[in-house]
Amino acid sequence: MSRPIKPLSLTVEQRQTLTEWANRPTTPQRTALRARIILGCADGLSQAAVAAAQGVQRRIVIKWCQRFRQAGPVGLADAKGRGRKPRLAPEVQARVLTLATQPPPGYQRWSVRRMAKATGVSGSTVHKLWRLNDLKPHLTRTFKVSTDRHFETKFWDVIGLYLNPPDKALVLCCDEKSQCQALERTQPGLPLGLGHIQTRTHDYIRHGTLTLFAALNYLDGKILSQTAPRHTQKEWLAFLKQLDRETPADRTLHLILDNYSTHKTPKVRRWLRWRNARARKQLGGDRMVLHFTPTGSSWMNLVERFFRDLSEDALKDGSFTGVRELQSAIEAYLAARNLEPKPYVWRKEGAEILAKITKARAALVQSEAKPLSTSI
Repeated sequence: MSRPIKPLSLTVEQRQTLTEWANRPTTPQRTALRARIILGCADGLSQAAVAAAQGVQRRIVIKWCQRFRQAGPVGLADAKGRGRKPRLAPEVQARVLTLATQPPPGYQRWSVRRMAKATGVSGSTVHKLWRLNDLKPHLTRTFKVSTDRHFETKFWDVIGLYLNPPDKALVLCCDEKSQCQALERTQPGLPLGLGHIQTRTHDYIRHGTLTLFAALNYLDGKILSQTAPRHTQKEWLAFLKQLDRETPADRTLHLILDNYSTHKTPKVRRWLRWRNARARKQLGGDRMVLHFTPTGSSWMNLVERFFRDLSEDALKDGSFTGVRELQSAIEAYLAARNLEPKPYVWRKEGAEILAKITKARAALVQSEAKPLSTSI
């Protein structure tokens, strides 16, 4: 007579957990199998029937039933220390990780194959170690830490306009996109289609350049613009006068600018003093107030974000037979965008940004004090 098998009972919570493990697509297959085994035994099936249904031997069913009785669902996990032990020596791992930050002589970075050859391990091992330790020698991010002595004063001045715009005023992010090139590809490219990507020739003919002056209205996202063949104080002053004409006369214009010399020539400053004096007599306040971003901090001017969209959407992949065609393409893009404007909203708090800048400055000082070794 065979020995009776103690029935397997589940609580409501245990059954719900095991059912989720068995049915969830992201559950590891071995965990899902063990959950199905326990559920089958709890439903009254014999161990032999469960083993046949799951395609395993009966001893496997017995093993996981015992583990479940001892520890519940937690007992279905693999015990610590199971699996193949690592075969790579710790000192070799440390060498792969250390050398990743020290490019070899004559190179700016390591490749997986070059590192594998230098350390005597496989390329897949190098790739795995880099991935586990979040090392990415193939990626580079551009940055610049401002050296402006009045950085914080200018920083809070500009950030304050974004986070708390003044009443009865317009915040305009202004700049010029100079050297917009009218490039004509030497041959027509193949259009995008099913089964192949769009193509274009690598060479081109230059047909001249133009400058786009733009002012981004921070509140509604609309763009006020003007194109010109150059970007001297004459064109910049003409653009300021256009802003004066095309914006409500009873509003103060807060202009966010970079430190380009054309923005603050004596002639421009004289006109601004005259215009503000006139506005104070008529309305009791200035007409235009200039806010300069810190030196080397053009990322604070949101119109730069618009210039990126313009390049990607309308200019980068285009082919233009002349400056006039380029100008028409820019104007068409601006007209379509202003029909459904989308503002760029500044969300980062100033204190958080300053903390990152302080950290970057400290890292720069440390890297200058301790140059990286290039020996292997």
